[in-house]
Order: sequence, then structure tokens, then C-alpha cells
Amino acid sequence: MQKRRRLVQTSTLEERLAEDTEQLRQQAKTLKPGLARDHILRIRQNETATHISEWLNSAGLQPPKSA
Repeated sequence: MQKRRRLVQTSTLEERLAEDTEQLRQQAKTLKPGLARDHILRIRQNETATHISEWLNSAGLQPPKSA
């Protein structure tokens, strides 16, 4: 059985998601409508993941606010 390689993250999940989101926004501006839409959907997914992560890591662990 192979050993699993451990990857030590140098930045938080929120920081990585924010960086990915910004890169996707820049890329979405230059792509055709089909690809741009896919990138925008990933941006939204990253933002949602960030909010969920912040909520899970919060001290009070309050339920998410309705949009």
C-alpha cells in the first residue's frame, strides 16, 4: 500500500478560495460566454464554500443567514 503524501498548506482555505475566485473573475472577463459562465459558477461555489467554512469555524456556530 502506498503512503499518502501530506501537503502542508501555507495559507488558509479562505485565502486559497479568495485567490482562486479572483483569478477566475479575471479569466471570465476574457472568455466566450459558455466558458465564462462556467467560471462564474465556480466563483459562486468558492464564495459559498468560504461562507460555510467561516460559519463552521465561528465560535458561536450560528445557522447561516438567509439571502
